Amino acid sequence: MSFAIKKEYIELCKLLKAVNFVMSGGEGKTVVAQGLVTVDGQLETRKRCKIRPGQTVEFESNVIQVETASL
Repeated sequence: MSFAIKKEYIELCKLLKAVNFVMSGGEGKTVVAQGLVTVDGQLETRKRCKIRPGQTVEFESNVIQVETASL
């Protein structure tokens, strides 16, 4: 799945909520803290990690390709 952002970045826990992989921001923070999320193939435990266009996030075999929104 691809996800387009208009800003420079989106925080990891907010991205997980925006694509409905978690029900709330709190749940997003929990799954990140538990080590269930990877960014560009590397384990990521920083809840507010800045995800920028070109990066790939994976959670429970679901992959998000972050890209720049076209204006």
